[in-house]
Amino acid sequence: MRTKSLKKNKINIVTLGCSKNVYDSEVLMGQLKANGKKVAHEEDDGNIVVINTCGFIENAKQESINTILDFVNRKEEGEVDRVFVTGCLSERYKPELEQEIPNVDQYFGTRDLPKLLKALGADYKKELVGERLTTTPQHYAYLKIAEGCDRPCSFCAIPLMRGGHVSKPIEELVRESEKLAAKGVKELILIAQDLTYYGLDLYKKRELARLLKALVKVEGIEWIRLHYLFPTGFPNEVLDVIREEPKVCNYIDIPLQHIADPVLKSMRRGTTFAKTNALLKEMREKVPGMAIRTTLIVGYPGETKEDFETLKQWVKDTRFERLGCFTYSHEENTHAFNLEDDVPEKIKKARAEEIMALQQQISQEKNQEMTGKTYRVLVDRKEGDFFVGRTEFDSPDVDNEVLINAEYLKAGDFVEVEITEASDYDLFAVPVA
Repeated sequence: MRTKSLKKNKINIVTLGCSKNVYDSEVLMGQLKANGKKVAHEEDDGNIVVINTCGFIENAKQESINTILDFVNRKEEGEVDRVFVTGCLSERYKPELEQEIPNVDQYFGTRDLPKLLKALGADYKKELVGERLTTTPQHYAYLKIAEGCDRPCSFCAIPLMRGGHVSKPIEELVRESEKLAAKGVKELILIAQDLTYYGLDLYKKRELARLLKALVKVEGIEWIRLHYLFPTGFPNEVLDVIREEPKVCNYIDIPLQHIADPVLKSMRRGTTFAKTNALLKEMREKVPGMAIRTTLIVGYPGETKEDFETLKQWVKDTRFERLGCFTYSHEENTHAFNLEDDVPEKIKKARAEEIMALQQQISQEKNQEMTGKTYRVLVDRKEGDFFVGRTEFDSPDVDNEVLINAEYLKAGDFVEVEITEASDYDLFAVPVA
């Protein structure tokens, strides 16, 4: 028989999915704290649970569903009192979820923050611009500069879950950055569904470069990193800012998805093999030594063996510093869902493994070229016998790490190191005396 928990009300926020969800959870936690609520992030002692879900691809959806079911079971066993679900999965599948998992107290979408707060006994405070409880290490934080996406990509369900593109004003982002810097944040990681589009809705032109020039003036911020720039309509003046401003990392995350023209056309990416390569060439020429990260999709409907060979050869020739590869996920209500998902799962996985094996070799060769050289590294943490840090060419969680052999270093400090050894995805270093 279920017995009600005797715990005092404490709200546990569980975050699934990408950095945009991390940011949203942090905003929710900031609002709850301002309302005098006890709040925690992914701890076991909360009797009220809010699950911030991901609904992007099949694996992410399944993880979200499994997490919901787990907490519903805990509710039935009396370990928690109430379970609320928010985020992308809930936005996309709310009616189905309410029918299939009715023991959740309430479901909310991605734009329902005031309603969620009300259900948690809190008021939405509009004046809390930039106030949030960061869950990342103290020295870096995500800065979401826009919400939603206006791109027509055939495979992507993000517009269904996040709506159209809405930029935040530059002044608001500067204020938020100043508050983060006051708390000890040294690295800002700019995120959005599409940084390239920033400003078009507010200022009638792309204004990412102007935003960067405003952010570099924030005292205390030493690194600014760019994530998720769409290639079509790329504002080339951003490259000038990266080259000229020391605070803007020589790093860019530009998800290109594929390179074979028939696949790009079907994906509705608005670009071609030739245009993509011209953009990459310009990036290399304007910012020599910049690390370019990309992500690819294999197994898209209609992807032939020839298309894949074109992709593979291009990866060999282009030699990206950082690369991730995913298998195509057939998503309801997307344009590509009307196409036959005709590449068998086994072939999808084999193709992804081939691409990543190629990239592993490229990464090792590029890392070997760094040995004997000196780099400025931001220390993230201590792990085992090493202090673990990153160069400006590496983003947290997804890129290479530098394992530093030192007696004592402090997380959040910058240190000059010499690379002594390199492996596929790790560098080994000692501090420069």
